[in-house]
Amino acid sequence: MKKYLYDYIAQIDKTLDSKGKIKEEIINEHLIKIQFFQHERLIHLIVTLFYCVFMLIFLGLGTIFIGFFVIGLILMIFVLCYIVHYFRLENGVQYLYKQYDKLKQGKTS
Repeated sequence: MKKYLYDYIAQIDKTLDSKGKIKEEIINEHLIKIQFFQHERLIHLIVTLFYCVFMLIFLGLGTIFIGFFVIGLILMIFVLCYIVHYFRLENGVQYLYKQYDKLKQGKTS
């Protein structure tokens, strides 16, 4: 997903750098892509939160049995990876908002 997002951002940046008039179809397609990426961002937020909850549960159970603590540490690694991924996705979507504003400024009537 990261590659797809950043490839799309580069494509729109190239369109914005062309200094030509922006067609309404490009703007509408951009809005649809923003919705797709917002949906992806929501799904990743939910997954990240569930991993955090399970991690905390297993770390808490680790006080009873050490095996649960090991599972909690493994889940912590997954949580950290998801947080990094979510951070990149969040920043990418926010950049899409800025691109949308620039597209609206250069649109044709």
